[in-house]
Amino acid sequence: MKTLALTAAAILAASAAQAVEKYTLDSSHSQVLFSYNHLGFSTTFGMFSGFEGEIMFDQDNPANSSVTVSMPVKSMFTGWEQRDGHFMSDDFFGAKDGDMVTFTSTAIEVTGDDTALITGDLTMNDVTKSVVLDAKLNGTGTHPMAQKDWAGFDATTTLLRSDFGLGAFAPAVGDEVEVRISIEAAKAG
Repeated sequence: MKTLALTAAAILAASAAQAVEKYTLDSSHSQVLFSYNHLGFSTTFGMFSGFEGEIMFDQDNPANSSVTVSMPVKSMFTGWEQRDGHFMSDDFFGAKDGDMVTFTSTAIEVTGDDTALITGDLTMNDVTKSVVLDAKLNGTGTHPMAQKDWAGFDATTTLLRSDFGLGAFAPAVGDEVEVRISIEAAKAG
């Protein structure tokens, strides 16, 4: 009886593992946009792009899914070269080649048919903090040009840059940073 129970558990575990499929981020169609208040006069925007990562995606039970993403700090773009340089300076990131921003999910709470709260560890500027992404599955299906299974997601969160040792000039320059993420991913294989 014990052997039968172990065999059944192994079959169930294998079936569950098969339901999770690996998707690789399409870095040409994935961006992280951010904005913050500048001196009470304007909202300043920037973005990271060209990053990589993977989603282990279980469409039948999204809570079993996971995501890992990494992006070079130096991929940040704000539209003004001097600002980009200032963000890379010791006032903020003190960025060197190879410095990365990473996110690794630790839990997914399904909140609706196509929505979830994704909790994970965000590491930026050598500081790791837990953050929650309010995520939405935009769609899945066959990509019309690549002829592969594809998925698209959007997510939002709000960060305090001072939590990551990036609080220079706060509160005059807003400490609160609104983050908007949009990604596409191709089924691996």
